Amino acid sequence: MQVQGINEEIKGVIFDMDGLLVNSEKLYWEANIQAAKEYHLNLPKDTYLKLAGTSAKDMEEFYHQHFKSLKERDDFIKRTDDLVWQWTDEGKLKLKPGVQAALDKFQELSLPMAIASSNYEEVVEHIIWNTGIRNYFKFHLSYIDVQKGNIKPKPAPDIYLLAKEKLNIDKKNLLIFEDSPTGVEAAKNAGINCVMIPDIIKPTNKEKQDATMICTDFFDFLKKV
Repeated sequence: MQVQGINEEIKGVIFDMDGLLVNSEKLYWEANIQAAKEYHLNLPKDTYLKLAGTSAKDMEEFYHQHFKSLKERDDFIKRTDDLVWQWTDEGKLKLKPGVQAALDKFQELSLPMAIASSNYEEVVEHIIWNTGIRNYFKFHLSYIDVQKGNIKPKPAPDIYLLAKEKLNIDKKNLLIFEDSPTGVEAAKNAGINCVMIPDIIKPTNKEKQDATMICTDFFDFLKKV
C-alpha cells in the first residue's frame, strides 16, 4: 500500500484499540462520571480525560492523589469496568468513523493486521468479538503480553516491537494507528511511522511533531491511500 507522505510501501498495519477502533474512551469517561457519583467521590467530570492514554505511572499517581484507600480505588475501577462491559453488551460500543471501510480496504490489499492494546485480554476479546472485527486481525496483544513478556507498557516501544516481530515485517514497511499522546510516543520510540487519529484528547505540538501525520478519522486517512 502506498500512502501519500510516506515513501516506503506499507506491508502491515498495527492498531491501538480504545478510542481508535471503538468509542470505548468515551464510554469509560461516562462510566467514570457515573461511578464517581455512586461512590460519592468528589471528582470533577473531566477526571477520565486525565487518565485516558496516560502512562501506568501517571495513572497510579492520579489514583494515589484522589483515593483514600486501595479498596476505594479498586471499587471505583471495577465499577467503571463493569459499566463499560455492560454498555458494550447493550450495543453502546460502536466502531469509530471509517474503521469498517479501512479494515475492508486493508483486507482487500492483503495487508496483515494486528492490535497492540494496553487494555486487559478479556476486554480486548470482548470488544473485538462484540463489534464483529475479530477475524480481520492476524493476532492481538494486550496487557497480558506486557505481564507475561516482562515488557514495559506504552509509552515504551516494547509492545509495538513485539507486534513487529510477530508480523515479521521491517519497521519501515509498518504503519501504526494511534489516538493518544502516549501511544504516539510509543510508536515514535519504536521507530515506526504512526498516523494519529485523535479521540477525546486533542493533539499538542508534541504529537504533531512525533506523528507521521494526523487525520480526523479513517475516512480522512483513506483519501491518502
